[in-house]
Amino acid sequence: MNILQIDTSPLGAASVSRQLTAAVTRQVKAEIPDAVVRHRDLITTPVAHLSGELLQVIRPVPGSSPPDSPELRADVALTEELLTEFLNADVVVIGAPMFNFSIPSQLKAWIDRVAQAGRTFRYTAAGAEGLAGGKKVIVVSSRGGFYAGQPHEAAMDHQESYLRTVLNFFGITDVTFVRAEGVGLGPEQKQQAIAAAQRAIADLHVDISKAA
Repeated sequence: MNILQIDTSPLGAASVSRQLTAAVTRQVKAEIPDAVVRHRDLITTPVAHLSGELLQVIRPVPGSSPPDSPELRADVALTEELLTEFLNADVVVIGAPMFNFSIPSQLKAWIDRVAQAGRTFRYTAAGAEGLAGGKKVIVVSSRGGFYAGQPHEAAMDHQESYLRTVLNFFGITDVTFVRAEGVGLGPEQKQQAIAAAQRAIADLHVDISKAA
């Protein structure tokens, strides 16, 4: 059993999402003690946004000659490392704070690396087909305000809705969101939000038969 924990908040020890992703991983490890944890911190070891040169390598155009350089080969190797650890993971824990109604650009850069035709999805005559199913994904969603269940949720939430869409596109349907909402509305509300999220984490159960 492999667990991949991804953190994307630049706030370090002050981060709500980091506190909660660590708690989720501990909870999963408590249920599955022999699980191997891989921690990918996209702040301490950032992943650059896609370059034109890298795109020509990972999404080659038939009949064209892709560029080549030592720097590009290293970038290709990193992309393969990110993709392999994602595909090998049985449980993926993603820390996703809401930034301006969406996800951190660091997380988007990671998604752009693992979204590869023929690896995590493919196009068929019947439409797109996900190739990375069979995983359990737990998204820690930290938000300064309240969105879930609110009238403005559909118009303003481009964080959870986007992540669910892209994960489903990869064939991953077992997706759980652990929310800490209203963390920007004062210390008392922040602590209440964290406590509610921690209760939700304590109730998490990973179905090993689905994530194995």
